[in-house]
Amino acid sequence: MVTFYVISEYSSTLPTKGGGEKIAGGPLYDLNRVKSITKDRTGLLLWTKDCAKDVQELGWASSDVIDLIRRLGAKDYIDSEWCENGKGAWAACDAYSVNVLEWVPTADKEMRISYFVKFAINKLGTMLLTVSCHI
Repeated sequence: MVTFYVISEYSSTLPTKGGGEKIAGGPLYDLNRVKSITKDRTGLLLWTKDCAKDVQELGWASSDVIDLIRRLGAKDYIDSEWCENGKGAWAACDAYSVNVLEWVPTADKEMRISYFVKFAINKLGTMLLTVSCHI
């Protein structure tokens, strides 16, 4: 029997296989509430090693991830799924993809860049746990 340590606020329908299992009926977290958790430019944790690495490769800080999350709209929602942080803790996450128009120096023009971000709210409702943030 697999034991799951769930750190996310959402904890219904626990995974049975261990990661990547889709959760029907999402989004799990109200997007306005998600944005309010980061309104004072805090309340964000790069929760997985891969997320921290991807954010670093983008040349970003946590505040840039907050800016990206604050751009999200309901139309950007993809799906919800169970994610593990590599240390035995699990979170039910919402995944979003958002297009951002950015200047790309190597192309010498503005281009539409698609960013993917996946996150959960912690059990206390005080922290946004980011699992993924990349192009």
